Amino acid sequence: MILTVTPNSAIDRVLFVDELIPGETMYTRKSVTSVGGKGLDASVVLSTLGAEQLALGFAAGENGRQLEALLDNYGIAHALIHVAGETRIAHVIVELNQHRHSHVTTQGYALGATDLDAFWQLFHLRLGDANWIVAGGSLPQGCPVDFYARLTREASSADARVLVDTCDEPARQVAVARPAVLKMNRREFVATFGRSTGDLESLRSVAQEVQQQFNLPALVVTCGAEGILAVTEVGTWLVKSPPQTEVNSAGAGDGASAALAWQFSLGVGWEEALPWAAATGAAVILTDGTADCHLEDIQRICSQVLIERYG
Repeated sequence: MILTVTPNSAIDRVLFVDELIPGETMYTRKSVTSVGGKGLDASVVLSTLGAEQLALGFAAGENGRQLEALLDNYGIAHALIHVAGETRIAHVIVELNQHRHSHVTTQGYALGATDLDAFWQLFHLRLGDANWIVAGGSLPQGCPVDFYARLTREASSADARVLVDTCDEPARQVAVARPAVLKMNRREFVATFGRSTGDLESLRSVAQEVQQQFNLPALVVTCGAEGILAVTEVGTWLVKSPPQTEVNSAGAGDGASAALAWQFSLGVGWEEALPWAAATGAAVILTDGTADCHLEDIQRICSQVLIERYG
């Protein structure tokens, strides 16, 4: 089973406009309410892939109850700890003319010591059932910056492997704990490790240095239309899906995370798993909702993915 962990859950309000024009009144072409938060987005994709899973995390207020209803509609098993406050809203503004999206996110709940204790008790209760864990996203107020590092160490002691998608200080902390996969997008990678990357060749060189510096089993950097770079103990790859007509790219990286964990949980290696990751991320951008995708799109794109190995 795959556990997903989302310390900072959200609801995405996806607003489609022709173009975002500052100072002007704009009207939506349509709007969609979706699941938000990296781990929960991965759960949405895992439900499409048919993987056995359980979503862990927190929820608060009326938004939290709506979030649970959205998960129920997907048939996603979940155990969210209810805390004081309100689950945040992430307004995803999709510009139809520009094929791009922006996020405007409200402040969410804050966690207390009792909330965190309840999470760790729940995590340990379900950890024995999991062989892979997908965790990620920002940390809410009150959550220790070493949250993902602790999660990784405790999962490793139970022989569960962890993919963490986060950035900045939480990423630097978890890198020391050596998760099976540390993942982030290119912009986050540059901000986290303070290294300029330039072109893809420069990015590959810097990513290999970081992977070796922390002795990471794997470092994965998503680069949008340029593909996914994976620097691992057994090799370095760049995988790229064919161009797609973007509808909403929110959750594409989480789709790649879900596909990797799913493939690895089936005993598949990097060379076989990476095309699924690229194809799943590409399939996500074809739908209106955050992290929504269709299995037939994933399968179709997967057969067209280009994979290049370095060394």
